[in-house]
Amino acid sequence: MSEASPASPPPAPATAASAPGPYAEREAQIMLGLKKIFDPEIPMNIVDLGLIYGMDWIGDDVTLHMTLTAPGCPVAGILAEEVKGTIEKVPQVHSAVVDMVWEPPWTPERMSEFAKRQFGYL
Repeated sequence: MSEASPASPPPAPATAASAPGPYAEREAQIMLGLKKIFDPEIPMNIVDLGLIYGMDWIGDDVTLHMTLTAPGCPVAGILAEEVKGTIEKVPQVHSAVVDMVWEPPWTPERMSEFAKRQFGYL
C-alpha cells in the first residue's frame, strides 16, 4: 500500500460519470439529482461548482462528502438536508448522511469545465 505524498493534489471533482462498480448506477443517479440543487449565493449547481468530493457506501447506505464555497455559509444545514433528501429519493438507497468536509478547501479550480466557462475562468 502506498502512502499519498503531502504534495498530492486534491481529489478531482465528482462527475455524473462514475467509475464502474457495484454503486456506479446509483452514484450517477445521485449526481443527476444533485445537479438540480443550486448554491444559494452562486447561480450554479453544487456538482458543477465542485462541492461534491465523493461517496462511501455500506450496503445501501451512502455517506456523501461535500464542502461549501465558504465555511461560514449561513445555509449549510438547509443545503445538507436538501442534498440528503435528494439522495434518499434514488431507488436502492436506504439512507444518506451528508458529511461536510473542509479539507481540501474549495477553490474555483474544482469547478467543472462548464462552470469555469460560465464564470469566465476559461
